[in-house]
Amino acid sequence: MAVHVIVTGAAVTDASVMNTMTSSMTNKSESLPVNEHESISRFHGGGLNAAAKEFNIPREQWLDLSTGINPNGYPINTLPAEVWQRLPEDDDDLEAIALAWFGGSSVSAHVDSHTDRKGIFETDKAPATGCLPVAGSQAALQLLPSMRAPCRVGVPAVGYAEHEFAWRAAGHDVTRLLPDEVGSALAHLDVLICINPNNPSGEIICADTLIGWHRQLSARGGWLVVDEAFMDMPVSEEARSKSLADYYFQLRAAQQNSGLIILRSLGKFFGLAGMRAGLMFAEPALCVAMKDRLGPWALSHPARYVMARALADVSWQATTAEQLRQQRQRLVQLLVEAGFTVQGHSDLFVYCLHPSAQHVATKLAQQAILVRHFDQPSALRFGLPGNELHWQRLARALAR
Repeated sequence: MAVHVIVTGAAVTDASVMNTMTSSMTNKSESLPVNEHESISRFHGGGLNAAAKEFNIPREQWLDLSTGINPNGYPINTLPAEVWQRLPEDDDDLEAIALAWFGGSSVSAHVDSHTDRKGIFETDKAPATGCLPVAGSQAALQLLPSMRAPCRVGVPAVGYAEHEFAWRAAGHDVTRLLPDEVGSALAHLDVLICINPNNPSGEIICADTLIGWHRQLSARGGWLVVDEAFMDMPVSEEARSKSLADYYFQLRAAQQNSGLIILRSLGKFFGLAGMRAGLMFAEPALCVAMKDRLGPWALSHPARYVMARALADVSWQATTAEQLRQQRQRLVQLLVEAGFTVQGHSDLFVYCLHPSAQHVATKLAQQAILVRHFDQPSALRFGLPGNELHWQRLARALAR
């Protein structure tokens, strides 16, 4: 099968924010030995404390563009006291709300009352099973490897390294693959991990290709795990065409959704990274098994409360999706004018090639602007500025 990839990114090696940073930054990373020649970098964006210390610039003066988090996230009003005082309850309709959102269904009522939520959400999809709210998609991805006996796993050669780390740590035989290598390797795999769109490159693998891979894997009891943490929100046909959401519901209706696992995050588009909130969509039996392993109250009451409202607020989602699209276009134009070669398709960040990426990252850090830096190829990832002052500050810094 031909692999259809939108904007194929070259191999990337994740580095620290800038290579000039020393132990104060790199000590926060962990590495798991792969063999005598390689290790897995686990550095993540958002390391403001380390950057402030390294460059001797107060934390409050920094502009953090090192993550792909929406800088203008979902607004959270004061939460009712009982949300803090009572333990969370699983029968709060959150799974039904999440399925309605994931399936693109309209929610029949607004979430204005905390005490009267039962039955106010209607969806034309199946009942609220096969969906598991989790404390960030990270919680699911690091537990999934323990739910299979040691097997052969393919992971992206370019992408979020926590997937590879988790599967290796659980004793699986892990192979790094570029998108055009998957087809020939698939017959020798039991599990395939895909990040769509990829983080950091922003490349997208077409849904038809993923569907073909799932069918081959599921026919022999394998898994296709698709990390859609940075996927566009399901507010348009174009956005839905990139996701496997519709395919998930087709399988679900036919009770054939074995082997397909889709992870979503409320930390990116919704800008709620600190809340630690995500979703796993999979066959009901797998969701139940993972829920049992996570134990009671794995997701806080405040998180469940806010998730329900954010997922149901389709008006905010539609407005925000358009704003992010426009902001990405502005960032692309700014970076192209500064000499960068832009790749990828995520509206939450821009990945770009630059022959002197390390120098650029250091130069920006000296002006208290934090970005992600990668070594091979020489590249950076820029998040979106949060307001006009931040836009102007970035433009001035790039022009120096």
